[in-house]
Amino acid sequence: MTAHRPIDATTLDGTYPRPQLVRRDWCDLSGEWDFARDDDRSARLEDVVFDRTIVVPFPPESPASGIHETGFLPCVWYRRAFGPSELATAGHGDAAGRVLLHFGAVDHTATVWVNGRLVATHEGGQSPFVADVTEAVDPRGDNVVVVRAVDLPSDVSVLRGKQDWREEPHSIWYHRTTGIWQPVWLECVPETSIGAVAIRSDLPSGGVEVDLTIDGSPPADDTWVRVVVSHDGGVLAEGRVRTMGRTAVAIRLVLPHQLNGQQYEELLWSPSRPTLLAASVTLETADSTKVDEIATYLGLRSVATSAEALLLNDRPIMVRAVLAQNYWPETHLAASGDMLRREVELILDLGFNTARVHQKAEDPRFLYWADRLGLMVWAETASAYSFDQRAMSNLVSEWSAIVRRDQSHPSIVVWVPLNESWGVQHIAHDSRQQAFSRSIADLTRALDGTRPVISNDGWEHAASDIWTVHDYESDPDVLARRYGDEDSVRSMLAGFGPAGRRMSVGAAAGPLPVMVTEFGGVSLGNRDDGWGYSTASDPASFEQQVTAIVRAVASAPPLAGFCYTQLTDTGQETNGLLFADRSPKVPTSHIRSAVRGESHT
Repeated sequence: MTAHRPIDATTLDGTYPRPQLVRRDWCDLSGEWDFARDDDRSARLEDVVFDRTIVVPFPPESPASGIHETGFLPCVWYRRAFGPSELATAGHGDAAGRVLLHFGAVDHTATVWVNGRLVATHEGGQSPFVADVTEAVDPRGDNVVVVRAVDLPSDVSVLRGKQDWREEPHSIWYHRTTGIWQPVWLECVPETSIGAVAIRSDLPSGGVEVDLTIDGSPPADDTWVRVVVSHDGGVLAEGRVRTMGRTAVAIRLVLPHQLNGQQYEELLWSPSRPTLLAASVTLETADSTKVDEIATYLGLRSVATSAEALLLNDRPIMVRAVLAQNYWPETHLAASGDMLRREVELILDLGFNTARVHQKAEDPRFLYWADRLGLMVWAETASAYSFDQRAMSNLVSEWSAIVRRDQSHPSIVVWVPLNESWGVQHIAHDSRQQAFSRSIADLTRALDGTRPVISNDGWEHAASDIWTVHDYESDPDVLARRYGDEDSVRSMLAGFGPAGRRMSVGAAAGPLPVMVTEFGGVSLGNRDDGWGYSTASDPASFEQQVTAIVRAVASAPPLAGFCYTQLTDTGQETNGLLFADRSPKVPTSHIRSAVRGESHT
């Protein structure tokens, strides 16, 4: 048997759909699938008529899918065959093992069959799931996967985000994304395998803690976990622990390099130096026979807040963010790996150091490029629109899965489970909604206590670690006065914000950093159907207005950061810095100068 060189997860090409748990062998099932509509949701598995072809993972509303039907699609079906060649690519061999079918995301309720056998059901349009299809698969013949996806446009208790409940997009809402919209892939694993991995770093102690979930039943006396952390081919730390029959294992390593206080910053992750460390995690027997192995990576860094600033690695950092809808004309909420990398590059080229991905839990491949290229991320979820028991359960379940999936990405510096009181519209007066906002923030802290949490971005904060304000004032002089001194800012936080909403509900917050996390929204008025919070008539006045607004906010001494709305035109929202095709409205260097507070010639 040929020995393989270990995978370096810090140098992936961005195609692997799960970049923080990488195996060498996998089979991408993207491409053409059979497709059928089922508008009255009455079809049974055996009588579905697949009369169309769709390109997965692009949603049927998008042009890239080949369907491009933007009306209501309450129920859709998919079908694809795979056989021995796909199984071989996924790592299937003579030894016993499990065949796993992975779905990055299916909006919203998915049912999956293989060869007519039910293998999975899942609710949650943004969270991943996996089906163990071992018993359903014929390793020597053709196998048929069928997926049924139900996504009712009228259901406001599911996490809808920017997906319009009306048939045609209006205001700030866009065409829907139904069904499969992230990668689907096959993977073969041993009977006892590594199911999940999460990594946290502790800078003062020079430590790294790896939490491991083991699928299957590890023998108590003969299963060990080995973790090796390396950088540029050199080993930084290695450790080995016995599982003792447990399926949840934690192993702590100390990196000796980090104990030298004069050099420990050399390996820290930051936007200016996004250093990633490679790690391998191996399940093995007592005599070091390998059972399973995965590759992952980590960034050594800490995130906290003081009364004045966001602290990255215990140093203040000015958050210069842009609101990113991450929606493309051809693919809608879905994207290829190359598109996700380009989005990160565009944000950095414009001078921002942070992206607030808005009303969407983004594909992990975007987070991989943010990790690798040095872009901080405010991680958010789509919101429901109603406050009821289903909506609360949906948010708790889906958000928990998102946090678990993404918690090891060093680029994520803030969690945002609620935005602008969406789904808690009466939080100012309803003690139950206040309790829910506090509880979802505290649940987030319990799942991951290493990052600040915004309980409700924009206003009506119940338990936030940062004061965030949404302010679409178009006069830069008004903005300069509003945020120009500490007294005026504190007076606003104690009462009502620019949108006429209370800044705090329930318990009063202590001294926290303040950021304007939505502002700007200037539209270039070159489309009759365009919409923005304010409008400029031509590119020159657009540049002048955007520059003045950005500089008024960016130079305000009391503010610890800002987030400009928005990166690109999206649908009828023409208030992007870039057109929808990602071409710039004005020279990129001019925007970069404004964002960074520099002059340009």
